[in-house]
Formats: sequence, structure tokens, C-alpha cells
Amino acid sequence: MLRLPWFEHRAPRSVAEAAKILAGEGPRAMLVAGGTDLLPNMKRRHQAPRVLVSLRQVDELKKLNGTFGAGLTLTEVVRSEKTPIALRQAAAQVATPHLRNMGTLGGNLCLDTRCTYYNQSYEWRKAIDFCLKKDGTVCWVATASKRCVAVSSTDTAPALIALDAVIKLSSAKGEREIPVAALYQNDGIDYLSRTPDEILTEVRVPAGWKSTYWKLRRRGSFDFPILGVAAAAKLDGDIVSEARIALGAVASRPFLIDKASEFLKGKRLTDEVIAEAAALVANRAKPMDNTDMDLYWRKEVADDFAAYALRELRGDDMRETRQRIARYQPAA
Repeated sequence: MLRLPWFEHRAPRSVAEAAKILAGEGPRAMLVAGGTDLLPNMKRRHQAPRVLVSLRQVDELKKLNGTFGAGLTLTEVVRSEKTPIALRQAAAQVATPHLRNMGTLGGNLCLDTRCTYYNQSYEWRKAIDFCLKKDGTVCWVATASKRCVAVSSTDTAPALIALDAVIKLSSAKGEREIPVAALYQNDGIDYLSRTPDEILTEVRVPAGWKSTYWKLRRRGSFDFPILGVAAAAKLDGDIVSEARIALGAVASRPFLIDKASEFLKGKRLTDEVIAEAAALVANRAKPMDNTDMDLYWRKEVADDFAAYALRELRGDDMRETRQRIARYQPAA
């Protein structure tokens, strides 16, 4: 049985109190909300904070009045009528109902990066002399790389990037707002621009977007994404006036596909336009061999999933395709 290391537990009741604790404790402290990612990581000794600062009792993080509080559970995000479709679809496909009842929106946005060589027990990792992300000096995925290539596996981030959402970060020094895309860095270790003393408090999503999110995973539930495609568009009749397409789970950060987004502006979503835009998306997908399934196949199907997303934005009935993907368990 894997056991948690010893730690002190703090339970502030406000963001200001939590920020004060983080400022005082420094690198000894880490935030915990639902704990669905951090606590298993602590059991595997990926992280070993001396102080856990729980956000469960901070009510101001659970508001839903024009913004989404970072402390809302994923289940609450799914059930809200105010949630944009892409965000609802992304949150609904995270893990299992039990984990969605515990996991939070902020927690999913700050999800640790993942890798075949990292997400193992301490003894397993010690047997291979550890890896660059934790305790070692070599990236076992790309041995010549000086950068960790562990992959971002958050579902909600690509959806919120496509929706042009903004987050608020609070600390004892003050507050700042940044686009969701700016939260992420293309480094498997230093993957967030959020500083250790900052708390992600809320997400603000602009109105007017028609959106969708498509996820690839081995099983139709529970698994982390090995590809996530989010698309959002503003339509003037059947003409795309603005578009945003984001990819997840193919790099150490989720990111916007600028060329595909620009290409779609001023066009109708014809089959030909969709095919060309999907090819531009697939061209930016560069998965590594550090998660489930064959990396070349995962890059290939990025084209298909981008086309599915754009066809759904066009108004095509994609329910049968979604059901087929949910049932499909490839042996690759």
C-alpha cells in the first residue's frame, strides 16, 4: 500500500488567508483543492510538501455569477446552465463521476504533466535511476533533450483556450489576470507561469462563442487524454467571423493553432475548408512516445478529430461519431 508522507494541514477560509499562509511557508507549502492529482502524486513521492493548504472551505472560490470560481467541482461545472458547451464537454470527460465530484476546475487547469517514466511508484523510478522530471538527470523519452517533455493532460485548458478565457491569480502581493493560454509553458517540469505563492481564483469566459471539445483516450471513461481538440467560432450566418482551435495532450502545454484559426476567418465551413483547416491542426500536433498508444497514429488522428470538431460547429449531427469513439478501444 502506498502511504502519504507526513505533512501539516492548514484550512483557511478565505483567499487572503490562504495567500498569507503560502507567503509565510514558502516552498514548504502546496495548495490542495480536490486532491485527486496531488495526493496520488504524494503517495508516489513525486511531491512531498511539508504543509498542505486546503482550499475546500474557501467559499469565494465556488462562485458562479458571471465567472467560474476555481473551487467549483467539475461536476458543478458540467451541471451549470452557464457553462459553454466546450467546457462542459471537457469537464464531463475527466476521469470518473467520483473524481469529478472531488476534482475542481482550478485543479484540472493546474494538473501536473504526465509521462510513462514519471507516473510510477518511487521504487519503479529508482530502478531506472529516476528521470529528469524528478530526481534524475536524463529524460528517458528523449535522452538528448535538456528539457523534460512530460505531456499536459488537462481537458479543461484546451476548451478554455479556444473560448479565449481569462484567469485571475491572487497572492499576498496582489492580483493579476492573464489569458488561460499564458498560464502554460512548454516545459514538463516548469509547466505553469503561476508562481508558487499565487492562487488561481476564477475563470472568466467571454460570451458569443459556439464551441466543442473532442477527446481521444483508450477507454471511454477514466483515462487521461492522449489528444484533445477544442474549437470555438463566432458565426455571421454561415460565415466564420472569428475562430480559435486549441490542442491538448500533444505537448507539455495546451496551445492555440494560430494558422488554422486565421485560415477559417471569413470562410464557410465547407468540407474542403474543414479538410484544409484540419490538416493545419494536425501539422502542429507533435506527440512524444511518453503516453498511451502509438505516437504516429496519435498525430494522424489529430486531423480526424479537428474535422469532427469543425463539422460539429457547422451543425452536423456528430452523436453517432462520439458514441463510436467512446466504444472504440484500439489495440495500438
